[in-house]
Parts: sequence; structure tokens; C-alpha cells
Amino acid sequence: MEKAKRISVEQCCIYYKIEASFVQELDEHGLIRLTRSGKKNFIAYEQLTDLEKYMHLYYDLDINMEGMEAIMHLLNRMQDLQQEIRKLQNRLGEN
Repeated sequence: MEKAKRISVEQCCIYYKIEASFVQELDEHGLIRLTRSGKKNFIAYEQLTDLEKYMHLYYDLDINMEGMEAIMHLLNRMQDLQQEIRKLQNRLGEN
């Protein structure tokens, strides 16, 4: 089984010039998922785009963790509703 491609939180923070506590808070709030190996935490490469979104919301727009949770919940809900609309449109088009 192939190991997931990931980067250590330490390296990630150096690259993005952010604090490790910010990344840890994102994990605690369920916005990203960190994995642990030994004494180090890692983030999957596929989550880096989400991390960049959260960085923009937090640092540029000054939105707190609770606000980011609410925004992500609403965006996920909107995507679910859009999928439901597509399904209903497809069903109507088949009749």
C-alpha cells in the first residue's frame, strides 16, 4: 500500500510563513486532518489548497475559526443542494 503524499506541519509553516498553532487549531476544529508519525504532525498534499483558503480567510479577512466552520458548513450544504438540483433536473429531462 502506497503512503499518502504529505508534508510535515513544520515544513508547511516555514513555506507559508504561518504559525503551527494555526494549523493545529484547524485540525482541532475539523477543518483539516493532520496525521501523526512519531513526534511529528503531517498534512496531506491534497489538503494544501484548503489550508490556503483558510489562511486567506483567517489572515487576510480576519475571520475566526468558528466563522470558518460556519462558512465551510454553508459551502458544503450549497454543494449538496446543487447536486440535488442536478439530479432532479436529470430526472425531469428523462420524462
